[in-house]
Amino acid sequence: MPQAYMEESGLEATGPQGTGSGARSFQSRWQDFRASWKSPGMWRRGVVVAAFAALLGLLMLLHAVLPNRVGNLGSLTETFLPWLGLLIPVLLVLAVVRRSATALIALLLPVVAWTNLFGGLLSDKSGKGGNFTVATHNVNAGNPDPAGTARAVAASGADVVALEELSDASRYERALAGTYKYHSVQGTVGVWSKYPLSDVRPVDIKLGWTRALRATVGTPQGPVAVYVAHLPSVRVKFNAGFTAGQRDHSAEALGQAIAHEPVRKVVLLGDLNGTMNDRSLAPVTSQLRSAQGAAGDGFGFSWPASFPMARIDQIMVRGMDPVSAWSLPATRSDHLPMAARVKI
Repeated sequence: MPQAYMEESGLEATGPQGTGSGARSFQSRWQDFRASWKSPGMWRRGVVVAAFAALLGLLMLLHAVLPNRVGNLGSLTETFLPWLGLLIPVLLVLAVVRRSATALIALLLPVVAWTNLFGGLLSDKSGKGGNFTVATHNVNAGNPDPAGTARAVAASGADVVALEELSDASRYERALAGTYKYHSVQGTVGVWSKYPLSDVRPVDIKLGWTRALRATVGTPQGPVAVYVAHLPSVRVKFNAGFTAGQRDHSAEALGQAIAHEPVRKVVLLGDLNGTMNDRSLAPVTSQLRSAQGAAGDGFGFSWPASFPMARIDQIMVRGMDPVSAWSLPATRSDHLPMAARVKI
């Protein structure tokens, strides 16, 4: 085709390899992009993005110093601390768009902080063995299928099952009678066991009604003290922040009861309405080891069941080694049941 005709038609000749204006345009843009990264301006651009990245990293590293005096800000942040990691890819995209070397370097701080806090939870730490399986489930007072929920938890093969938020315990008792010979219900919490129970009594967690118990389970390997607890709920209110005062007082009382427990081997099962990162649960978490954290696969979020965002249902032990921990399939509750196997 004559060159003049091509020029009049707005067409451009292609080389022997068929690279036209589109290819050259892309190549030109790529060269411009590389040049912009090598220019002195790459250190001056994206300062705002870099500042946000640095603040995010410091927030994760220093979350323990956030004050709880104003709306329990520290506990609120610690409850959803793992989710701060979602801001890292957002800031990464902004740093690339801004072509900012400063922002990319600043991003190393939150990446290292998040990996240090939660990187260990990304791997499967579950193992084989163990000789004692336990399960816990907040069944939800308004559960429309108590029998089905009870059977689902029993299907885990647990030797001991703890249930919280029991509004009509009799329906669970009937459903579990064939699997568990021994059980006790104290207030709105209950324990079911394949092994004999003794010294069962309510635990006063300063509520005015019973939402915690302890029992001695006579396992073939010796006695195990089992605590079942449902700490008070927390709320996020616009004018009050994270209202958790009642839960915090109950955590202190539960921690004192566990501290004075004479049986060496202890298991705590229940809905603590808080995560292992929440400093306000330290009276409890400082004494016990999280089965999910030590032998789980992933974060083990348990609430809400429709889209789990936090692990507030806990299995914790003392004097025993967690072997594996996992979440069970969803029931008609707003919580997921949790199970763990330990070696006594």
